[in-house]
Amino acid sequence: MDVLSMTWRDVLVASRPVDPGVVAPRLPDGVEVDTYDGRAWLSVVPFVMADVRPRGVPRAVGPTFGELNLRTYVTAGGRPGIYFFNLDANDPVGVRIARALFKLPYYDADMTVERDGDAVRFQSERTHGGAPDCSFDATYEPIGDPEPARERSLAEFLLERYRFFVAGGNRVYRGEVRHDPWELAPAEYDVRENDLFAANGFETPASAPHVLYSPGVDVTAALPRRL
Repeated sequence: MDVLSMTWRDVLVASRPVDPGVVAPRLPDGVEVDTYDGRAWLSVVPFVMADVRPRGVPRAVGPTFGELNLRTYVTAGGRPGIYFFNLDANDPVGVRIARALFKLPYYDADMTVERDGDAVRFQSERTHGGAPDCSFDATYEPIGDPEPARERSLAEFLLERYRFFVAGGNRVYRGEVRHDPWELAPAEYDVRENDLFAANGFETPASAPHVLYSPGVDVTAALPRRL
């Protein structure tokens, strides 16, 4: 049963291909690398998490804050999904709720999100005690009109996933989300600082990122269940 409603807004997905062997050792038992054209993918995803609230509660009640994650693409039990290496956010209460209820690797961060026309400047500085330092500073904006991902395209592989998998102790959990299909546009992406790869124990991939922007989707989410 879905327990949370929210809107994911001003979403950037900047994805780089890597050898599957780079990702596989970092995944828990039962979760396997998913590939597109034989390559695994690591995606940097800054966005605004808006109006987060219990399902059925009026939209204006919930908080709005920035979020920044590094993720990869996996299968478990024959189902495609997402595996998060980190999710940084500037909502201390939300971070603790997400860590406790959704078992996700959330970390406290100071963030600033500013709009200038279609351009979004996103700055983040991790403040979570005991976690590796992680700074991020980039500007992004769409360079076309959003449209649905083409069937069997890289955009579909990266975005049209409606579950995530997460390790908790010696167990793996599956979480489900629901939303309309993504509307996506190519985007410009100007990065001044990005520690996400290093903070998660990866070398920064040498290839240029494949960059997509979405104005956002309305989302509902269920509590994770043991896989």
